[in-house]
Amino acid sequence: SDLAATHVTVSARDENSGEEITIQLPIVRGSAGAPAVDISTLPAATGLYTLDPGFVATGSCRSAITFIDGPAGVLLHRGYGIDDLAAKSSYLEVVYLL
Repeated sequence: SDLAATHVTVSARDENSGEEITIQLPIVRGSAGAPAVDISTLPAATGLYTLDPGFVATGSCRSAITFIDGPAGVLLHRGYGIDDLAAKSSYLEVVYLL
């Protein structure tokens, strides 16, 4: 399903040339966590790339079955905490969820 619920308009001005670049980017909403801006079209549309040192504010993929929030220590698989799966579930129960 398409998770794009709305768009955000982003503008930037090149300080050297004075050229202003404006682009609309979709906002995507997952099953949990904060919404995100899909920047996949940014390089082709503007020639610009993003920089996120330490990969701290960047999602690496879209997943319908997992959720990760590293700073909060949250790792869910199909809504179950990974610590609960490891401590309280049998091998067959975990395999079933895969």
